[in-house]
Amino acid sequence: MTVLIVIPARYASTRYPGKPLVELKGARGASRSLVERTWRAAMEVKGAARVVVATDDDRIRLAAEGFGAEVVMTSETCQNGTERCAEAFDKLGGGFDIVVNLQGDAPLTPPWFVEELVAGLRADPVAEVATPVLRCDGRALNGFLDDRRAGRVGGTTAVFGRDHKALYFSKEVIPYTGRRYTDDEETPVFHHVGVYAYRPSALAAYPRWEAGPLERLEGLEQLRFLENERPVLCVQVDAKGRQFWELNNPEDVPKLEAMMKEMGVE
Repeated sequence: MTVLIVIPARYASTRYPGKPLVELKGARGASRSLVERTWRAAMEVKGAARVVVATDDDRIRLAAEGFGAEVVMTSETCQNGTERCAEAFDKLGGGFDIVVNLQGDAPLTPPWFVEELVAGLRADPVAEVATPVLRCDGRALNGFLDDRRAGRVGGTTAVFGRDHKALYFSKEVIPYTGRRYTDDEETPVFHHVGVYAYRPSALAAYPRWEAGPLERLEGLEQLRFLENERPVLCVQVDAKGRQFWELNNPEDVPKLEAMMKEMGVE
């Protein structure tokens, strides 16, 4: 099965305009944009036939071409990354068995997250969409809870059934636990990692559906699949000691830079 990785990158973010071009300093002080760091993460994924940045903004196009990325220009009407991936896939003429949506705000995504995600989708002939979930330790969970107490929208959490099909995704912290955990303690909360793998059939169907009330309330694109009774396979991944966080708010920049310094990410 051939795999295409698409990095959707939108400049006009409601919560954080210009986010893909925000500079992040690595462990040795090298400053690279968020979209470049995400592209570098994508290029480390084994088995990907092609990696492209999909955008509707010339500033992002010029920056991406400057660091060597292939760029596909998409329309300004795309409501989210999945719609942008669908348009990019069409513009490239199809021809891939699996399309991976690697969100442009996740530069710390380890390559094995994507590799295991693709393997999970391949192993389930019925599944059309898959996404990784990462069990939170106390440090990650307490970070989510602190964000919510401060009125910030942080990471997304996921709950799923015994068959690993998603029951719900939320920007609230679910399930409710009722207590705090120590930093290295295992918790029952799963962090939804902002990566998706689609079969072309699911990707083609998605733009034809209207956004439902849950997607509009939460601002989570994957809920459109659930609202249209399309199951989403949750593939549990292991951080293997790596820290993981996404850039959702300006306050996340120093947090990401501290993590990169601690892990030696240049």
